[in-house]
Amino acid sequence: MTAPDHPQTSQPVRAAMMGRCPHCGEGNLFDGFLELAPRCEVCGLDYSFADPADGPAFFSITLACLPSVGFATWLEIAHQAPYWVHAVTTLPLLLVTMIPPLRPLKGWFVASQYVNDAHEGQLTFKN
Repeated sequence: MTAPDHPQTSQPVRAAMMGRCPHCGEGNLFDGFLELAPRCEVCGLDYSFADPADGPAFFSITLACLPSVGFATWLEIAHQAPYWVHAVTTLPLLLVTMIPPLRPLKGWFVASQYVNDAHEGQLTFKN
């Protein structure tokens, strides 16, 4: 997790949520929509330390999809809408509220691991 002689950004979480390197705030964090770049092209920070796993998807589903499911439930109870109405209203609402937050959430997870110097846990045994 070393980076060459480049100044560290004062807001690594904000930079990463905007898709920038959590160290310098300038280089790209992503190589595509959700795929992490191997390293920052500006400061050289190696992103191999980052493992956000399923955290961004969990938060996106929990925070964004629950209101959509509430809307679908209300629509069904209040209007007894046919399935095609749910397909036209609820499905796009689910996609619009779930997919856009994934990238900033993944950046937030990566920046949190960087700021807190998080590593995989290791067991040590004493004799």
